[in-house]
Amino acid sequence: MPPPADLAERLIALRERIATAAARAGRSPADIQLLAVTKGQPPETVEQAVAAGLSDLGENYVQECSRKAARLGPVTGVRWHLIGHLQRNKARQAARLFQLVESVDSAELAGLLAAAVPTPGPPLPVLLEVELTGIPTRTGLRESGLFPVAEVVAQLPGLRLLGLMTVASPERPQQEFSRCRELRDRLQAELGTELPILSMGMSSDFEAAIQEGSTEVRIGTLLLGPRPQPPSRGVG
Repeated sequence: MPPPADLAERLIALRERIATAAARAGRSPADIQLLAVTKGQPPETVEQAVAAGLSDLGENYVQECSRKAARLGPVTGVRWHLIGHLQRNKARQAARLFQLVESVDSAELAGLLAAAVPTPGPPLPVLLEVELTGIPTRTGLRESGLFPVAEVVAQLPGLRLLGLMTVASPERPQQEFSRCRELRDRLQAELGTELPILSMGMSSDFEAAIQEGSTEVRIGTLLLGPRPQPPSRGVG
């Protein structure tokens, strides 16, 4: 676990790289959200991240996030993002724990989330996860299923569709990020609504993602250091 000083230094260096990548793409770094991926990190690291001014935190598993959120307590401005595959039986808990679910990959899951959103209250912001690598073990919507599911999600009163999320392959990140942006643009035109979020890019490829229009980069080890233990499986 990096001490606070190391975390602050990593954050400065990362923000400089984001700014440089944005400048190369003719963009403002202010248009790119940094999501600190805290999955697998101990609660102490999460507390350090929040103390360093990081307010958007990404987790893969519902139960792991629930424990950390309880430890952190109510902190103004902190938003938990679910970025891992969500099991259907965890949808109700996820709808009440996370401020943004980035991994919606079916109309069924979207319906379960929408039904679980507390009422009265605002809709739950969500992203559709799109799978563009062709890797069989990857989760997410294939292109052929993206538009029908988007149409369903856009009509659910409990959800607010804000954009797309993708995880690129090591071999072709630039092409896959570009394709994700093209799909987002087509969806905006077909649905007649703005989809401002493109969650693309991680520690190894975020600069390529920024070049292709990413508005949110998901950074874990590059920012928070190596994970001391893998996250628990089968709980999200």
